[in-house]
Amino acid sequence: MKIDPKKTDLIKVQGLMAGSIAPRPIALASTINKQGLPNLSPFSFFNSFGVNPPILIFSPSRRGRDNSTKHTFENIKAHKEVVINVVTFDMAHQVNLSSSEYPDGINEFEKSGLSALPSDLVKPFRVKESPVNFECKVINIIETGTQGGAGNLVICEIVMIHVDEAILDENGFIDADKIDLVGRLGKNNYVRASGSALFNIDKPGLKLGIGINSLPDHIIKSEVLSGNEIGQIGMLTSFPSNEEILQTKEMDEVKEILVIKNQDEKRLKIHRIASFLIKRGKINDALKVLMTLP
Repeated sequence: MKIDPKKTDLIKVQGLMAGSIAPRPIALASTINKQGLPNLSPFSFFNSFGVNPPILIFSPSRRGRDNSTKHTFENIKAHKEVVINVVTFDMAHQVNLSSSEYPDGINEFEKSGLSALPSDLVKPFRVKESPVNFECKVINIIETGTQGGAGNLVICEIVMIHVDEAILDENGFIDADKIDLVGRLGKNNYVRASGSALFNIDKPGLKLGIGINSLPDHIIKSEVLSGNEIGQIGMLTSFPSNEEILQTKEMDEVKEILVIKNQDEKRLKIHRIASFLIKRGKINDALKVLMTLP
C-alpha cells in the first residue's frame, strides 16, 4: 500500500501516524492564560531533544476539524512558560479528562481532580500527582503550517526538575516499575510501561559487534531464528574458537543431531537448540552450537 498524504483524508493520515509512531510519551502541559488563570492539557506529540541545554518539545497542533488553535498554544504565546508533567498509570483517566475542550478560563485542575502545586521559577502550576515535573521557559515556537492539523512546535528549556524520591532505585536513577509511565498509541489505545511490558537491550557503546553480515549464510537465512535472535548474535564481539566449536560438537545433544544425513533436518534441529539458548540469554553458547554446522 502506498499513501500520498497530500491526496489522503486528514483523519486517515493522522490515524496512520498515531498508530505507527508509537508509543509516544505524554506531556501534561500546565500553562496560564492572559488573565493568569490555569490551564492543563495532555499532548502526545512530545519528546526530549537534548540535555545541554535540556530541551523538551511538544506540539499543541491546530485542530483538524476547524483549524482553531488550542488554549495551551495561545497561553504559551502570551506567557512563555510551561510546566510539563509526566503521566503515570495511576493518573491516566484524570489526564484524559483534562483533555476535554472546556471553554477558556475553566480550570482543568479542578475538573480532573488533579492537584496544583506552586512552581519555583515559573508561574504555571505543577501537578502533584505526577512524580516528575519539568519547569520550562519557552525559547522558540515553530508553526509548521497554517491549516488544520498543522503542528506548533513549542521548544522549551528545562529550568527546574522536581522528582518524587519514591520512584528512584538504589542508585538514584528512575525505576521504570516504580514510575509506571503510560504511552499513547493510535485510536483510544495506551500502553503501560512497566511490569512484563519491559525488556532490556544493552547498548553497543564502544563495543563493535561482529555484525549479522559476518555470520554464516545458514544463520542469516534461518527459518527458525527470528531477526531479534540473529541480532543478538550479531552483537557478540567475537566468534568462538575452533577448540570451543570442537568441544560443542562433542556434547551429547549436538552429537546426536550432527550424524543426521538429511541436511535440512539437521539444520532445523541445530537452530532450534540455538533459539532455546538465546531465549535463556546464552548467546555465546548459541553461536557455538550454530558454528558446528559447515
